[in-house]
Amino acid sequence: MRKIAFLGLGAMGSHMAQNLINAGHKVTVWNRDASKATALGHEKTLIAATPRAAALRADYVISMVRDDEASKHVWLDPETGALWGMPEGAVAIETSTLTVNWVQSLAKDLQHRGHALLDAPVVGSRPQAEAAQLSFLVGGSAEVVKRADSVLKAMGTTVHHAGLNGSGAAIKLAVNALLGIQVAAMAEVIGMLKATDLDLARAIGIIGSTPVVSPAMKNAAAGMLSGNFTPMFPVELVEKDFGYVNATAATHGRLVPMADAARAVMQMAMAQGHGSENLTAVVRLYL
Repeated sequence: MRKIAFLGLGAMGSHMAQNLINAGHKVTVWNRDASKATALGHEKTLIAATPRAAALRADYVISMVRDDEASKHVWLDPETGALWGMPEGAVAIETSTLTVNWVQSLAKDLQHRGHALLDAPVVGSRPQAEAAQLSFLVGGSAEVVKRADSVLKAMGTTVHHAGLNGSGAAIKLAVNALLGIQVAAMAEVIGMLKATDLDLARAIGIIGSTPVVSPAMKNAAAGMLSGNFTPMFPVELVEKDFGYVNATAATHGRLVPMADAARAVMQMAMAQGHGSENLTAVVRLYL
């Protein structure tokens, strides 16, 4: 049993925290909207008023929040930040999808206070989070990754050690970029096929039987054709991640024209009111 602070109880974090509780860890939770923390409710769960209070006496402090700004708040806010409450030897684990620059900066701030950081963003959505089947893409010390293995595997099935701090964040952005680009392309293809008056379901089925379509895109196409846009990975978050991809590339003098084009598609969908829907809702632009 470990003493764990979990910061952020959104669609992903609530399930991740619950799985830590189910695994027998002593969990203290914090969420900006305190009602979500109360809803988690468990006889072995404590609810903290601030990230700093949650981090007191924790062996591991885990964050799952929306973006860089939210991450900065939970870790470094001068009055409520978790960093100021972490006991000696505690490990920070940042599972959010963030920029590489921010993750590396946070690692330095934590190191100055004697703490190690693992940037450990996840591959998987709400069903995988609920079922404890997430995959973690981890940047940080190999020794710390090994030490945290049992904690991470209470929430997932696979831990990939990618390298030093920032490498987990970089690979997660690459994964999301590939996903978003493919979804934008699939939506465009569906629009083109619909305009030709083909049997759309049959056409997509044939295309899906060829090697050019990944399993993820078969699922995405099925969702587009069914009109089921229940948010697993909302358009607005995909657009945010494309912005982070652009920022990461720009830091190193690189261009990402395909990612930028797919981001523009996400922005068009947001402008038409689909930002809170699943990323497959971009097909609405073409139907």
